[in-house]
Amino acid sequence: MAQNEIVVRSWSEVCERLYDNAWKPELGRFRSDYAFRGLADCGYPLQNSFYRVCRDNPQLEYHLLRNFKKYGQFADTSLVSSDWRVLTLAQHHGLPTRLLDWTYSPFVALHFVTDDPTKYDRDGVIWQVDYVQVNRMLPEPFKGVMEKVGANAFTVEMIEEAVPTLKDFDAFHAQDRDLVIFFEPPSLDSRIVNQFAFFSVMSTATGRLDKWLYQYPHLYRRIIIPRELKWEIRDKLDQANITERILFPGLDGLAKWLLRHYTPRCFDQPDQPG
Repeated sequence: MAQNEIVVRSWSEVCERLYDNAWKPELGRFRSDYAFRGLADCGYPLQNSFYRVCRDNPQLEYHLLRNFKKYGQFADTSLVSSDWRVLTLAQHHGLPTRLLDWTYSPFVALHFVTDDPTKYDRDGVIWQVDYVQVNRMLPEPFKGVMEKVGANAFTVEMIEEAVPTLKDFDAFHAQDRDLVIFFEPPSLDSRIVNQFAFFSVMSTATGRLDKWLYQYPHLYRRIIIPRELKWEIRDKLDQANITERILFPGLDGLAKWLLRHYTPRCFDQPDQPG
């Protein structure tokens, strides 16, 4: 088994592992420092959507974001008043960006491991990353902004104070040094709120977070969800109301939930058109 990988064998073990190290004796509370990202296939890399679409062409990022801002109709122009706000809004609406989606909620991450019944024939994974330690590794001016506020995760406003533009941020990138930031997006709508969402971003548009993390094994681990557990986990999440209907409010989420909820256990893939 690879280093930092844990294979769970039951629902109860999933729950135990997801809340490992959450107890904070100085607070007398359970407060996890992990960011969670669930993937239906444990072989999927931590690869952002920009790289999946544009490959090794980082110069295309500028054109994507420029035209998103140019052609978009924004009732509130403050939503696109900085590179960081354009980036966040574009990601939210499906444009390929360098951002990677994470959640504070381990059960929301489990949802994304089990939301596609066509992938129940393969093991899934939840990545857990200590976002608190990742953010503490940042140099000035990031460190000063965090210390001034006393926060563990950045907001868009905090990043804007440290590096107003993507060009400023990318100036920190070197062949042997990527910067990684975990930050909370503005509450653009109830989807972001309900998914307890936040993002990671790297100082290069084509960076892969898993490759960066392999340099720092103390910062992460992978919980492998065997294919045999997926139906049980899915049914229990549904009973706990962790569904598309809640995570994607509106008719689109309702339709996604109904489609999956009424998919038979022993379904066959429909014939593909020739």
